[in-house]
Amino acid sequence: MAATAASFFTIGPDPNGAGGEWLRPTDPCRGPWDPDACHAGPPTGMLIRAAERLLPDQRFVRITVDLLRPIPHAGFRIAGSVVRLGRTVSAAALAIVDADDREVVTARTLHMTTQPSAELPTAPPDTPSFAEARPGSFPIGRAAHPLPMFADATEVRYPPGDDHSGGPTTAWMRTIALLPDDDDRAGVSGYARIAPLADCGNAFSRNAEPGRLVFMNTDLTISLHREPAGEWFGMRSVSRWESDGIGISDSLLFDEHGPVGRAIQSLIIQHVA
Repeated sequence: MAATAASFFTIGPDPNGAGGEWLRPTDPCRGPWDPDACHAGPPTGMLIRAAERLLPDQRFVRITVDLLRPIPHAGFRIAGSVVRLGRTVSAAALAIVDADDREVVTARTLHMTTQPSAELPTAPPDTPSFAEARPGSFPIGRAAHPLPMFADATEVRYPPGDDHSGGPTTAWMRTIALLPDDDDRAGVSGYARIAPLADCGNAFSRNAEPGRLVFMNTDLTISLHREPAGEWFGMRSVSRWESDGIGISDSLLFDEHGPVGRAIQSLIIQHVA
């Protein structure tokens, strides 16, 4: 992992003087396609963090993110509000807002009150052993620009039989932190920390190389039934591409203890001009 910063973001004052947090992306937050745009995974983690602050008494369960415009690497703020407050189920609406006060991303989250009970029956974990995984390459190493980016802040390991060559793929991934460890405003949960991995399913399970096709996700839904634990998170991903240029990436998410949820991305597939 050749990270150029210790975290994906630092926090500074809003340049418009509106108060609140202004998130300043570091080099590793940059995506592979546009030097001025962020990879969507780390900002999604910050949306989850913001939603958990709005509803601290209930557990985060799901986020659906609509990527309306590129997320500016120059910085942004997050606006949010509770749109449903219930005893058992609540919801929040959030937006990533750029320096021109435009919404570039919108999101909706779901939160639930936990129901303590005796141990419930569940399906046995069907996930690979981390101990058997071996270091490998990030699935997309070539970018459309020469600047540091997300892949430079990421370590990848593959179980026996898998590698970075695409198609249905299982992989483990570890990234740098969303915020500096010594920032007492961090408050980053496992739900937020898995978001950078969750936005990589289309890259790991791609059905062609980016030199021929662009396969960008227009949204991201993450549903989690428990909080991810540890530093390494895993995914088992498959992408389905249709001849009309529409696709989907479906990923099982897990940690070293077993499954934690799923991530779904809607894809638009275009031939490179």
